[in-house]
Amino acid sequence: MINEIDIFVFIMSSTLGKIFTLTTFGESHGIAIGGVLDGCPSGLDLDLDYVQKMLDRRKPGVSNITSERKESDKVEFLSGLFEGKTLGTPIGFIIKNKDAKSKDYSALKDVFRPSHADYTYDAKYGVRDYRGGGRSSARETANWVVAGAIASQILLKKGISIYSYVSSIGSIDLEHNYSELDLNNIYTNPVRCPSEKVSKSMVDLIKDYKLKGDTLGGCISTVVQGVSVGLGEPVFDKVNASISRAIMSINACRGIEFGSGFLSSQSKGSVQNDVFISQNNNISTKTNHSGGIQGGISNGNDIFFRSAFKPVSSISLEQETITKDNKEAVMSISGRHDPCVVPRAVPIVESLTAMVILDHFLLNKTTKISDL
Repeated sequence: MINEIDIFVFIMSSTLGKIFTLTTFGESHGIAIGGVLDGCPSGLDLDLDYVQKMLDRRKPGVSNITSERKESDKVEFLSGLFEGKTLGTPIGFIIKNKDAKSKDYSALKDVFRPSHADYTYDAKYGVRDYRGGGRSSARETANWVVAGAIASQILLKKGISIYSYVSSIGSIDLEHNYSELDLNNIYTNPVRCPSEKVSKSMVDLIKDYKLKGDTLGGCISTVVQGVSVGLGEPVFDKVNASISRAIMSINACRGIEFGSGFLSSQSKGSVQNDVFISQNNNISTKTNHSGGIQGGISNGNDIFFRSAFKPVSSISLEQETITKDNKEAVMSISGRHDPCVVPRAVPIVESLTAMVILDHFLLNKTTKISDL
């Protein structure tokens, strides 16, 4: 029997943020997906074309290395805007599903696809929408891009810029520090890698796996520039913890590291310590192994992190599995799926990062009596 506590927990699990909050709804093959964005300051001249541009970067069917599903992903705003300005009231929006082919999934309603959310959703709720994964589908991430595109516009007014880009696909790694790259080249190729030479190799590798009916993963690097000292609320609302919670909510994400990340575990403290220096009469550091965050608080350097994504679970190769009535089965997944989700995840990572940084910016409060 469903009680009030069950309902409360379910609602909260679909909400991100504390002041700048997004609550979403919808399933992959339902009528529409959408959300309610609250806590957005009033008076923002919202660039709706930019919001749509970000959605277009995420949507399927834009290149030969993504899913063939054709969705316009046109966002419709229902509230919170008047004459192009934000009102400070909740911003409601929907994105209608146009190309949902539910019949592609009818054969899967009683079968648990390997590494999908089929079994866990069925075991937890006792019912599931098997059409494209329902609520567990990455279709949900379009909602996050809408909110992130709005957050980014506010952050830009504060001098804060966010860049996410593909830094590895499979065994191909972009072996360059972001300071050596032209980050304006991220969206000049379908794989969203700022290096023209490396991006071509990545595209060829993805095409090869697509022909084989298999998939592969990769990594996305993110740089946040212009963040001042002081963002982050220890101990459980550290800015790196908040970013990690959001990024790890992306369907295929399997890990995140800041600054030197996991490689720092193989190094020495004398190498990894970011030594303080005085630069232009301001306190800075010689290096940025910490990724711009120390003690869970931004230190004024660029925030830098890398997130890892597994290969897409939907493959056309035959796999062994189990049915709902616990019988062995052999299956192959048909339909329209990405051979590599990493390129389409770039605007998603960027959007979630923008939401978290803005939320922390709004959460940031005076802690010194001299600032009162």
